Amino acid sequence: MNSHQSVGIVMIEDDAGHARLIEKNIRRAGISNDIKHFLDGTSALDYLFNDASGPSHNGPALVLLDLNLPDMSGTSILEKIKQDEKLHRTPVVVLTTTDDKVEIQRCYDLGCNVYITKPVNYESFADAIRQLGLFLSVIQVPSVEEQ
Repeated sequence: MNSHQSVGIVMIEDDAGHARLIEKNIRRAGISNDIKHFLDGTSALDYLFNDASGPSHNGPALVLLDLNLPDMSGTSILEKIKQDEKLHRTPVVVLTTTDDKVEIQRCYDLGCNVYITKPVNYESFADAIRQLGLFLSVIQVPSVEEQ
């Protein structure tokens, strides 16, 4: 396992506009890591856990997770990642329109690493994502444990 392996970014976001904005601003921050985009939880979980090139088999990833998905709640995805013995150290950044205190606490209780509320205003959202990009450029991600 190469310790300098590039961290794959897994973006789980059903809003195509938000997804484009997130990707554009991550690229603007100079992050060239591979970004895999999923529009729903089912396909994202399948990739995370079962795909040969996914983090469960192929090492480190960072997950950008929207909570409001068409097929399941983001919190249940967060829970599955954090309860898995291979993926539990995978950093999860929750990006959502919900600023409900209870929901925020629940995400941290389940093990999310960062919770970002999507501002309704385009500029502040772009700004938040640029800052996330800077954060991604310095973050150290633990590699997936060898079994």
